[in-house]
Amino acid sequence: MSVPYETTAYEPRRSPESPEEQLARLLGRALNSFELPDETIRRLDCALAYDGSLHSAHHSAGLHRETYRHTWLLADGSALTLWELVHNTAPGGESQHEVYLDEEELGTATGRLPLPPDAPEFEPPVLVQFSVLPEARHAYAPGDAADHARRLLRRAENTDRPGTEVAALLQTASGHQITQAFGRPCRAGRAGLGFTLYEHAFLLRDGVEVSLWEVEHTATPDGRHMCEVYATEDAARDAMERRAARLP
Repeated sequence: MSVPYETTAYEPRRSPESPEEQLARLLGRALNSFELPDETIRRLDCALAYDGSLHSAHHSAGLHRETYRHTWLLADGSALTLWELVHNTAPGGESQHEVYLDEEELGTATGRLPLPPDAPEFEPPVLVQFSVLPEARHAYAPGDAADHARRLLRRAENTDRPGTEVAALLQTASGHQITQAFGRPCRAGRAGLGFTLYEHAFLLRDGVEVSLWEVEHTATPDGRHMCEVYATEDAARDAMERRAARLP
């Protein structure tokens, strides 16, 4: 009898083992782990989170076969999946583990197993829809993202800048990217008045993306350069408008 198991949307779950330990355990028990490309292993070395689930199973006449889906969340916001095949069809009847890069390879390996003729071919259940982790909006640079967030908030002079809760959250950042934001222009009231808006995007260890918006300007009584930081783009642009409106 073949029993399909419905898969759900990928959401990293807390595990007593780190993503690196989960990978090491999988590679350690798989007989063919040496066949995986070196590039795949290098990508997985930077994994931030792990999720694993039973995908399908077949048990008949003392033989069994299970397939597992192992997914790691990477630092760039993408997900990488390995497929594990577990079966006891080899001489001796001991469970053996194999690992594959994609479902096509897994299906080929499953088809070679000496299971009874009524065993179905490997394929996802028709009604199951596999959710794909959305691509990250940013290309995050390596480095001390948490320190960058700390310095950004420290130089902000506005009293309504993001507080301690946001600061604590960003201490878990594993990557960041800075881009200049264009779009809605600021109606500067004084000739030569300069406003520049930057988005500071941070990738947290759980895959969540958080952005802070930095306004650099000289809209001060003496023309001094000033830095302000806001939690949203709208708040930053509204602040720019208010600053410009207060000056002649």
